[in-house]
Amino acid sequence: MGKIIAVVVTYNRQKLLSECIHALRSQTRSVDQILVVNNGSTDNTEYWLQQQSDVDFVTQSNVGSGGGFNTGIKLAYEKGFDWIWLMDDDGYPKEDALEKLLENDSEELCLRNCAVINKEDKKSFVWKTANYNNIDEVKDPVIKNFAHPFNGTLLHKKIIKKVGLPRKELFIWGDETEYFYRIINKHKIPFYTKANSIHYHPASAYSFKDDWNYTNNWKMYYYVRNRFFILKSKYSKNAVVALTMYIGFLIAFSGVIITFQKTHKFKKLSFIFWPMKDAFTNNYLVTPSVILNRLSTKNNYQLSNYFSEQKNIFKGFISKPVSPTLHKLKKA
Repeated sequence: MGKIIAVVVTYNRQKLLSECIHALRSQTRSVDQILVVNNGSTDNTEYWLQQQSDVDFVTQSNVGSGGGFNTGIKLAYEKGFDWIWLMDDDGYPKEDALEKLLENDSEELCLRNCAVINKEDKKSFVWKTANYNNIDEVKDPVIKNFAHPFNGTLLHKKIIKKVGLPRKELFIWGDETEYFYRIINKHKIPFYTKANSIHYHPASAYSFKDDWNYTNNWKMYYYVRNRFFILKSKYSKNAVVALTMYIGFLIAFSGVIITFQKTHKFKKLSFIFWPMKDAFTNNYLVTPSVILNRLSTKNNYQLSNYFSEQKNIFKGFISKPVSPTLHKLKKA
């Protein structure tokens, strides 16, 4: 079967991280190495990691989940691991998850995923998985053509060689989906969820219909901008379809704002032109602090700004690479 490494990306959730690491240590099929990518946590994560003799970790600035998984997968691949098992810090695998994920299947060019189950009730699916509401309804061992990436996702190194790495420029909210579509659509790699391999995760409680705080919800920028790159991966052979779908998304999202938002409706509507512009011009330079600063100022982004800024747009902006500090990473 080859060497297996578990890659966990973390940011300021040391208690949840320790729960995840404990679950990895307890696997009935042991992983050969655990690698934690610490995205510049400001709690006691760094100190805690230094005390874990069986955990390798890399510390870098906070470049989001996209940058975290980019670093983790790159290091795992370069160190020669055959299989890379991916997860965030807020979930954890059941003790036999890896064993079940591997049994009866040696296919290497195949994305396989744990069933992502609510960590509170231990039964319901966190996200839509076929037509099932909870794991007890599933009779087949495999749920074909369904997977929820970076939540107990197992990739062989051959997939990394063929597809490449997640896009660190996407930062958050969409980085895993863009990578997923690149794997299954552009490269036609089959995928499935293994029903008896369980990965526990918090329930998905966020709804875009809820009234969000205009001045501090910086993640909304990435949600709007990154959707364009997701659709380009999903419709990789037809750029016109991808563009049409993105315009349709913007219209639909505007409708959600008008219908469901109770505060700052017009500010939120005008705001979406900013990430839309950056999507069209491949601008990856915007950071959470830049977004928060812009949202908190009185001169909020307006539609007129979008047209005036077109005169000064330069395509192909790429964020400056981050050089991570590597701790204790051993060869496979």
